[in-house]
Amino acid sequence: MRKASWIALQVVLAAAVAYAVVGSIGRNWAQLTSTGVQLSLRPGPIALASGIVLTTYALLIESWRRVLAGWDQRIPFAVATRIWALSNLGRYLPGKIWSVAGMAVLAQQAGVAPWAATGSAVILQALAIGTAAALVAVTVPAAASGVSLVAAFLFAGGTIAAVSWPPLARRLFRLVPKLGAADAPPLKLSAIAIGTAVTLIAWLAYGLALKLWAEGTLADGAGRLDLATASGAFTASYVIGLIALFAPGGILVREGVMFTLLQGTLGPGNALALAVGSRLLLTCTEIAAALVGITWPARRMNGQRHD
Repeated sequence: MRKASWIALQVVLAAAVAYAVVGSIGRNWAQLTSTGVQLSLRPGPIALASGIVLTTYALLIESWRRVLAGWDQRIPFAVATRIWALSNLGRYLPGKIWSVAGMAVLAQQAGVAPWAATGSAVILQALAIGTAAALVAVTVPAAASGVSLVAAFLFAGGTIAAVSWPPLARRLFRLVPKLGAADAPPLKLSAIAIGTAVTLIAWLAYGLALKLWAEGTLADGAGRLDLATASGAFTASYVIGLIALFAPGGILVREGVMFTLLQGTLGPGNALALAVGSRLLLTCTEIAAALVGITWPARRMNGQRHD
């Protein structure tokens, strides 16, 4: 019954997202086909956007290390980079659990306790969704009502409480079966605070990268986005794509949500071009990060781990 209900929930979610995306494109189809999209390539903003995304990856890796340190588990930055970069590619497999599971398994191989390896992966996902809800409620105009703001901040606060209060944390960890995180000891509040701050900064940095990417790829004057709009659109599209388990890597879901949120600001054609371009930006930087992890000398990795 649980499996059938879970499958039914995914089908309903898929249908809802597809209806919203197709309906949005359909309502603007005439404008999409009548208005040509003029693209341009400005190396400066494009390179800066790519650099910001790669720097954001480094911040997220360091926040993971700090969460592990909150359980007195230590891992070198180079080893953490390899694990994070490789496990991150698991998001492109159906089910999304592979990213969390991959991080947990690789961290265990690097000497991290099983419960800490799994718990840290779950906590980072939870903090990302919690901070995203608060940020989207503030930055997306359609969500900026009193009720939605209160609901979003309650959700964000509940998420942080769930990973910092031991009874709730154990219940959360049990959602990831057979990975041994249910008996994890309490995590230091300083690690939770750092993880929360870094994930929020990361969403804003992604928004800045999207803003620069628009300036570097769209025609003169067409890619003007303020930081709040760019951050809200990126965060909302990324998280909805993340929780859409039926879509590996959130493909099509993320682009559809971003198009829907930005079409009023940029116009349908430019919004669609930016949505597709943002996928290209993230895919290229994720591949670059994975190549760094794959090509890092294994002996050096092992030496740093033992040190």
